Amino acid sequence: MDTAAPYTVEANGITLACRSWGPADAPPVVLLHCRGADGADWTHIAERLAAPPRPRRVHAPDLRGHGHSDWPGSYRAEAMSEDVLALLAALGLDGADVVGHSLGGIVAYLLAQRHPGAVRRLVLEDVCAPVPLDPPRPPAQRPPGELPFDWAMVRATDEQRNAPDPVWWHHMDRITMPTLVIGGGPTSLIPQDQVAQLAGLIPGASLVTVDAGHLVHESRPEEFLAVVREFLDRPGR
Repeated sequence: MDTAAPYTVEANGITLACRSWGPADAPPVVLLHCRGADGADWTHIAERLAAPPRPRRVHAPDLRGHGHSDWPGSYRAEAMSEDVLALLAALGLDGADVVGHSLGGIVAYLLAQRHPGAVRRLVLEDVCAPVPLDPPRPPAQRPPGELPFDWAMVRATDEQRNAPDPVWWHHMDRITMPTLVIGGGPTSLIPQDQVAQLAGLIPGASLVTVDAGHLVHESRPEEFLAVVREFLDRPGR
């Protein structure tokens, strides 16, 4: 099946591109991509989540500074989380299950901290606890040629990764919705003790490891789908 065509939505003062799959009246799920990707990264997963017998209405936006969304020059993760909140409102949704990978996972947990009513269930794919990098990540060198994302976004997100706002850590107890943390195992570039640390900071969170490396949903899509579906299908909120 071809990738769903992107459309645009005005949200939080910028234009966001988004792709959607599945029946309009099905339970909503929002998928947030990693740094440097866009919503099309989720196509295979979205198609499967949108398919019978328990279809969902799946939305996969391009985060600001990525793909077809605006590149406004300001790239704090907090702003990205407010973009997603505004996207939900623009789509007529008062809440959704939210799945975030890497940078998208940071955006997802900030949304859950800041607006817990907007997130019904939360899935964090290979996301580490908000601890400062030691040693800090040095300034990255821009590769030549055109890029599908704003290089200023890379610099800005590196700065926040090196020195995350302590509020991120201290507000983890505000994440009260059911939460699943998926680690990529020992071959991931993300330290798995920090993934486990993140799960430990969120009240009642479950931790599952899929030995796939950082790109769990791409490298092991069937295993990823199995654990995510089982989690989303649980009764409750």
